[in-house]
Amino acid sequence: MKKIVIIEPGYLDYQEEERVLAKYKPKFIIVSLGSNKTEILKAVEDVDAIMVREAKIDADVIRAAKQCKVIARYGVGVDNVDLATAKENGIYVANVPDYGSEDVAEHTVALLFATTRRIVKRDRDVRLNSKWGIGQLEPMYRMGGKVLGIVGFGRIAREFFRKTKGIGFSRTLVSDPLLTEREAQQLGIEKVEIDALCQQADFISLHTPLLPQTHHLINADRLALMKPNTVIVNCGRGGLIDEQALYSALNEERIFAAGIDTFEQEPVSATNPLLTLDNVICSDHTAWYTTESVIELQHKAAEEVLRVFEGEQPKNWVNK
Repeated sequence: MKKIVIIEPGYLDYQEEERVLAKYKPKFIIVSLGSNKTEILKAVEDVDAIMVREAKIDADVIRAAKQCKVIARYGVGVDNVDLATAKENGIYVANVPDYGSEDVAEHTVALLFATTRRIVKRDRDVRLNSKWGIGQLEPMYRMGGKVLGIVGFGRIAREFFRKTKGIGFSRTLVSDPLLTEREAQQLGIEKVEIDALCQQADFISLHTPLLPQTHHLINADRLALMKPNTVIVNCGRGGLIDEQALYSALNEERIFAAGIDTFEQEPVSATNPLLTLDNVICSDHTAWYTTESVIELQHKAAEEVLRVFEGEQPKNWVNK
């Protein structure tokens, strides 16, 4: 029997994990969202694996998990796990980078259309305020013939790019140090630096990971480079944007609109000023979610645990 603690549960059941790990007769210990640090430390004392969503797995938790062999992150980002301490203690950390790419890309496209066409405000005005036929009172801008900017060009960004080809953008600019000029030419896109992208793009979608060098990548200086009709969509990580600077730019109508699925503080505070603006459309870090993506995510996270139990290295080992 193997003991596995699941910290910060967020799924209806764990049948998928049970199926994948059946040969080890897994005993799952569920640590609820309301658990305090002491309860978490006690829960991990004698477990063989930790599976986690967004909860912080810091040095204290890792050191308390003396028998743990692997920490599996349900998702892509691992900034909530102390990778160095896990490595020092001989614990593999694995993520699931290859799930839900299509789902996040679809949500990004949805936010792009919704912000550009002011869908939420139009619905509210028709439904609640009896407004009709706004004409030219609220400007909207055509997407076709404009410039798309993509920051980061991993799996999700590539799927987003594929889905937006039919819109008819005149150019697609990509800022990603790993993108080669040769591949850019093959795909019909232009590799540019981030400042040039901010200056030239009419629509900007963020897909880069949150790292020290990408924290507040979109800041006051880069917002000042953008056009008055610029739309920003963030289905990446909340910390990519300086939210106060974004609020100022949107409130002063120095850029047109923003679609935001991820915030620096989550759940987002009710006092976050971005929530007061009509030119912001928000969702609750839900871009990843479809019924299919949940099954895929749980299955692949459990497979990483299984590999370690079988004496193998994780497929997606992030703290080598």
